[in-house]
Amino acid sequence: MHTTRRNFLKKATVTGAAILAAPAIFGSVADRKHQKATDATTPFKLKYAPGFGMFREHAGKELADNIKFCHDMGFRAMFDNGLMSRPVEDQVKIANEMQRLGMELGPFVLYADFAVTSFVLNKPETREMLVNKMKEGVEVAKRTGAKWALVVPGRYDEKLHRDFQTANVIDNLRYCCDVMEPAGLTIVLEPLNTLINHPGLFLNGIPQAYSICRAVNRPVCKIVDDVYHQQITEGDLIPNIEAAWSEIAAFHLGDNPGRNEPTTGEINFKNVFKYIYNKQYQGVLCMEHGMSIKGKEGEARVIQAYRECDSFEI
Repeated sequence: MHTTRRNFLKKATVTGAAILAAPAIFGSVADRKHQKATDATTPFKLKYAPGFGMFREHAGKELADNIKFCHDMGFRAMFDNGLMSRPVEDQVKIANEMQRLGMELGPFVLYADFAVTSFVLNKPETREMLVNKMKEGVEVAKRTGAKWALVVPGRYDEKLHRDFQTANVIDNLRYCCDVMEPAGLTIVLEPLNTLINHPGLFLNGIPQAYSICRAVNRPVCKIVDDVYHQQITEGDLIPNIEAAWSEIAAFHLGDNPGRNEPTTGEINFKNVFKYIYNKQYQGVLCMEHGMSIKGKEGEARVIQAYRECDSFEI
């Protein structure tokens, strides 16, 4: 790392820590009286994972600088939906820096085509396409050390009974698992809401994803629970997490309404995080959301929001 970059990163880290530690800016009196200046850099209790570029105002565009800044702010994981499309040298750069700092890489998007029917079809050419996609994902995982690959089964078929579609999804996932299992790479299925963001998709709820994972019955086929989507589709977040716990391998985060950082909507993230922590969860929680405030202040507010929600008693 060049000297100028080191100086920039050091300045950005100190600035971020100073903003986050300033009790006059963020947090209620009740929250602040228990805080210390070191709270801004102490590791979080759970592996909340910012995406690359989330803190660009503080960390700039350089991949390694983003990772270092997040580590300095207490994060011990990151995620990158676009990992597969990055140049190989960038994938290796991310892997090396994450390994150096002892951080974990959350699920990357392996297959998520919202425009076509795919997994719901019983067609040899579709199955071949999906298997080849899985092989591409395995190569990315080998370079980056990623453990989870996100899959969205695509659209439902309006001309085929839903039960037949479910059977086809199960069969196609088993073929995909044949590729993933020897490589130690886990598929995480993401149910998405069809009411606001993604009309027409086949997989739209945790109970549905749970039943499919149980039917596939392979250790490398699990669920990523996106609490933003699940608050819209079925709510009752903690009971549904409990019911599906054996099949959940990762989480996505975002408050509702608005899909911004925790504390901006109706979800009680402090209670959700406490529940997940008490389940001894060791995986990643991807911060797949926007910011309620623009610029540097907004970035600082995101980190402070996670500090507030991570302050549950243990």
